Amino acid sequence: MNRTGRALSLGCLLLLQPLLAHAQAGGNSLLIPAMGRCTLNTQPQDLAQALAACQKASDEGDAQAQYELGEFYYDGKNAPRDLNQALSYFEKASLQGHAQAQFKLGTMFFHGDGVPANNVQAYILLKMAAVNGAEDALDTADEVTEKMPREELEIATQVLGQIFRKYLMELQSADGRTPFAPLP
Repeated sequence: MNRTGRALSLGCLLLLQPLLAHAQAGGNSLLIPAMGRCTLNTQPQDLAQALAACQKASDEGDAQAQYELGEFYYDGKNAPRDLNQALSYFEKASLQGHAQAQFKLGTMFFHGDGVPANNVQAYILLKMAAVNGAEDALDTADEVTEKMPREELEIATQVLGQIFRKYLMELQSADGRTPFAPLP
């Protein structure tokens, strides 16, 4: 990404910073940082117990646990690689606004890794990941853009616009203020 493009992108992200703070306070679904933790980086004899703990946290809606389980099944280091399981956990965490899960899911769609390649989905997920704080997502989104025909890019941009309009409307209706009003 060139210097001007990166500066413009970062400027847009800075404009969204007050919205992120509001989202954290109000629990908005688009911009939520993952708070919970589970660890699967354990000794082999402790793996079953750690896996059970992460599964429990994931079932309770912990986005970080869902992401960790996605990584566990994606990597295949301590268990057989299972891209269907990885995809499922990454999707769950992504829907909660977990930036790294969105980034991983976007790259899976970009490369056709366990799913049919889909540049539109990859682009949308990568842009959302960037908004949520995944630093490398913008560069990967640029790579996707280079591979997309103009029609696909237009579709992806329209979908992103609809997602963000819906998000801004949620903010506005949440407390009756405009999305760009100063936060209390």
